[in-house]
Amino acid sequence: MAGRKILFISGSIGLGHVTRDLAIANSLRKQNPGIEISWIASEPASNVIIEAGEKTIPASKDWANENVVAESSAQGNKLNLVTMLSDIRDAWKHNVGVFMEVTAKENFDLVIGDETYEIIVAFKRKPELKTMPFVIIYDFIGSYAMTKNPMDVFGNYYWNYFWSKDFHKPSPFVDMRLFVGELEDIPDTKFGFLLPRRRAWAQEKCTFSGYILRFDPKKYVNKKEIRAKLGYGDEPVIVCSIGGTSIGKEMLRLCGRSFPIIKEKIPNARMVLVCGPRLASETLKATEGTEISGYVPNLYEHFAACDLAVVQAGATTTIELTALRKPFLYFPLENHYEQRIHVRHRLARHNAGVFMDYSNTTPQSLADAIVRNVRTKVDCANVSTNGAQKAAELISKLL
Repeated sequence: MAGRKILFISGSIGLGHVTRDLAIANSLRKQNPGIEISWIASEPASNVIIEAGEKTIPASKDWANENVVAESSAQGNKLNLVTMLSDIRDAWKHNVGVFMEVTAKENFDLVIGDETYEIIVAFKRKPELKTMPFVIIYDFIGSYAMTKNPMDVFGNYYWNYFWSKDFHKPSPFVDMRLFVGELEDIPDTKFGFLLPRRRAWAQEKCTFSGYILRFDPKKYVNKKEIRAKLGYGDEPVIVCSIGGTSIGKEMLRLCGRSFPIIKEKIPNARMVLVCGPRLASETLKATEGTEISGYVPNLYEHFAACDLAVVQAGATTTIELTALRKPFLYFPLENHYEQRIHVRHRLARHNAGVFMDYSNTTPQSLADAIVRNVRTKVDCANVSTNGAQKAAELISKLL
């Protein structure tokens, strides 16, 4: 495989995707010594890639940042992805132009795109644009209308029609659809009226890697040792964290307001509010007794050390907590169909986490839920964690 060149585009929102992309890249190198991997990503994913010792190509600085679009589309703790798809069209058009310039200048033997929907849409509309093997990675199938707004309903149906049409026909615009997870993670519902069922579509169209983690959970079973390393004592530790965008800061503030109530029941409790890379810690006002932390690169270590986590419903974060067998509460963003339907469905399968609805949660009810679940024994399913190795094996066949 020496001399083979791969372009890896780490798209999508937040940081969960780039961590799994790096894990796949590491496995690809182990299985194919001598390959060269170049990266395109926007901030903050590009920062993580560089910190990992990888190189981003100059075109990365021109790649439109979907995090900015998401944050501008969000309304407090709400993010409607169908609406965001309308807002993001200009960014997608720009990224396709950047992609075409990059691949015209340099011949890549393979392109891998993690949720680079703009590329697959361009290829699907004009298959002649595709001049190399192409893999797209995703962890949910299709969209849902989360409101009864006619534009929301129409936009959802249009997107699902585009996604699922030509169900039984070959797909010349993509060589592999790699689904991070298992077939049963996909709700067995229809894309829409006269459209196929999502699970049947995925079974025919997708290849499944299982779950991809950036760490081995077996190395984090000694809780006392991890706590000592991170500066925690024997006190009950509650870690509250948002994702890789600034969306969700209201959840952190809610956690802070609940802490004085928690202290009435658990006087020695300790709560750490962890900001994402796009949320400055100074923007949060600390409730007495809470600790505010900036972005933490290896947050999974703190999850391994904690007695309870309060998080958004990010696909990567929640599967990390499931693999670590930790009690956690999760707040899906409102109107966010991936978090409220796809991720919730998967967690229910594994009997992991406690669903919380931000609009119906008060500081008192959150405090009650935390007190009720902290240090509880978790009876969730054991999940596979060799997805990066399996994904690399599948992708290597295209080389």
